[in-house]
Amino acid sequence: MSNKIWLSSPHMGGMEQKYVEEAFRTNWVAPLGPHVDGFELDLATYTNAKYAAALSSGTSALHLALIMLGVKPGDEVICQSMTFSASANPIAYLNAIPIFVDSEKDTWNICPKLLREAIVDRIKKGKKPKAIIPVHLYGMPAKMEEIMEVANEFGIPVVEDAAEALGSTLNGKAMGTFGLMSILSFNGNKIITTSGGGALISNNEEYIKKARFLATQARDNAPHYQHSEIGYNYRMSNICAAIGRGQMEVLDERVAKRRENFSFYKSSFAKMDGVSVVEEPLGFYSNRWLSTILIDKSMTYGIDRMIIAEELLKNNIECRPLWKPMHMQPVFSNAPYYGNGVSEELFEKGLCLPSGSNLSQEDLNRVVAGVSKALKSSKLTA
Repeated sequence: MSNKIWLSSPHMGGMEQKYVEEAFRTNWVAPLGPHVDGFELDLATYTNAKYAAALSSGTSALHLALIMLGVKPGDEVICQSMTFSASANPIAYLNAIPIFVDSEKDTWNICPKLLREAIVDRIKKGKKPKAIIPVHLYGMPAKMEEIMEVANEFGIPVVEDAAEALGSTLNGKAMGTFGLMSILSFNGNKIITTSGGGALISNNEEYIKKARFLATQARDNAPHYQHSEIGYNYRMSNICAAIGRGQMEVLDERVAKRRENFSFYKSSFAKMDGVSVVEEPLGFYSNRWLSTILIDKSMTYGIDRMIIAEELLKNNIECRPLWKPMHMQPVFSNAPYYGNGVSEELFEKGLCLPSGSNLSQEDLNRVVAGVSKALKSSKLTA
């Protein structure tokens, strides 16, 4: 069988080992250390945010952000429905209520018009949402300028879920720097990785100081172990941060390669009826963390995304459907939802293709050939 083509595998640049060896040589293998400080500085410098806190995951960063915004049991938090569950789970951790809002078709991200409708309706029902969580899906920036207009109109803080969007920009401004706070993820499949990890970034120094405090078990400044608040074990280790520092040195290369992957797919699928991609609106720059396609089975003789996925998997090529929207998830079945059908359609038609920066041209050719074969087989039997 041909070699496995992964959806998005880690891609080391070579400098990671240098930083890790330095940590071992200096015996900085404890949870914190100079590489954590260095990685935080790297992240702040790259995004042009003022401050960053390196944490154990993007989920933990979002959890801390909501805690610092005072989200309590019974409070409501607006969240994009078309996303991974990690965007919504921290709301549930706090026994708050997620209010899911559907996407718009241009970017597949939270719809500013529906966002406003949801806020107005929740206020009418007696509860003003405590926060808004937009997501930059698969690296594509959300319409943050419009979203911030709505948020500012009602005085609701925004926490950007930029877990998939490091390296993406909107009109030259880095994703993660529009809202009050933002979260990043360095999970093994992200555009860069620290093995596992995440970060909180903000221009507000107090939020970052507080996040670091809460993430280290909220230990008070006392000569003994004293705790006045509930804390968490959410800090990134010095070893993981060492990997991250090496990865930051090749981040722009990784973005460029993933964008090249997307361009190849786009040109290849332009020749295939019923297969389309999401374009970048003017001023939007996506890191193309994952390249995705939509399959219109009315134009493919009934072939849908799952038939194509089966063909790819049969040829040892990893792929997966788009995220199943949160309002369709059993665990959130009772949560309020403001929708227009966009995310349901995306889920029904969408497929994520191998997108890693370490894919060869042969790998990309195999993926396109697999899609083409599935589509051609349908015409033969039509």
